[in-house]
Amino acid sequence: MSENLIAHSQTVNIKRRSAIKNQRPIVIWLTGLSGAGKSSIANALELALCDAGRHTYLLDGDNVRLGLCQDLGFSDADRVENIRRISEVAKLFTDAGLIVITAFISPFIRDRALARDVIGEESFIEVFIDTPLSECERRDPKGLYKKAREGLIKNFTGIDSSYEPPLSPHIRINTLEDDLEAAAQRIIDFINKQQSK
Repeated sequence: MSENLIAHSQTVNIKRRSAIKNQRPIVIWLTGLSGAGKSSIANALELALCDAGRHTYLLDGDNVRLGLCQDLGFSDADRVENIRRISEVAKLFTDAGLIVITAFISPFIRDRALARDVIGEESFIEVFIDTPLSECERRDPKGLYKKAREGLIKNFTGIDSSYEPPLSPHIRINTLEDDLEAAAQRIIDFINKQQSK
């Protein structure tokens, strides 16, 4: 079927959309275990960027799973498809000229590499929210670790499904050291430095 599809060339392109917004579109990809602080940091980051007049959109794991990816489970294959869909959506949003923030466990190195390939190396910033499993379990904001330990949830990342930490993320945030505002500011400082080149 795909052999009958041809991409349609559009007159208004990413350069024009970006120029209107006076910003370079990028994807800030937050990865880490459940309970690491990805969503909280993503929210603080988006608020700070919006306060600075930047045009943003936040794609959060649970929110996307409740809509676009509600047909997917948590098998390895479904996790791969979840990240593939998110990558394509993030690419569309950058084409619209937006700064996109994603907050997904995205446990596998190969899937984050796929996201980077889909989005483009120059537009992809990987941020590892490096919170130890023991701390994530202590926080357990949704009670998911407790359920996983009791066998009520299968294929739970960090318990019976693996998490592969990034080998060389652009930014590593230790939430035992940085609070929300400090974490958001570190990302903003990195973005500003990149966009001034």
